Order: sequence, then C-alpha cells, then structure tokens
Amino acid sequence: MSAEQTPIVWVPTCCGRVMRYNIFKLPDGGAYGALVCTICSKNINLEQEPLAAVNTYGEGSSVLSVLGSPRPPKEERRKTRGAVTNAGSDEPTI
Repeated sequence: MSAEQTPIVWVPTCCGRVMRYNIFKLPDGGAYGALVCTICSKNINLEQEPLAAVNTYGEGSSVLSVLGSPRPPKEERRKTRGAVTNAGSDEPTI
C-alpha cells in the first residue's frame, strides 16, 4: 500500500446495522465464522482457507479486510460518503 492510500476496512451491514460475527469451532480443530443480522436473521457463512488458495479464484479476486464484532453497536448506521440512499442488500452486483 502506498503512503497516500488510506487503509480501508469493510463493515458488513444488513437492515441498517452492523452484522454480528460468531466463530464456531469444529471437533477436528478447524473453525468457521458467520455474519448474522440481528434484525432479520440473514447470515453469511465464512470458511477458512489458506491464503495461497486465493490464486484459485481467478483474475480480479482480492482479499478484503472485514470487521467482525460479536457485540456490534445497536444504533442505525450513518450513511457514508458515496452510499446510495435507497440501496439495499438486494441490489444487483456491479
């Protein structure tokens, strides 16, 4: 990262709030995570993979820094710069 770039972290949101992050340990010693909306119960499962496996996902794939909190704030998220006012989670991918 060059000196003039600011580090960015992605904050997973749903229903206007930060999603909760839970980690589950497996009997074989592995683990997986889940981002969960405390309003509508929508969830996103996250599986662990070695960093070297990123190359198998093809051109244009990248590693993201994502915030995970087991106790996110309960307040509504403020609208950020560049956020579309009526964009929801059902918006098509660009």
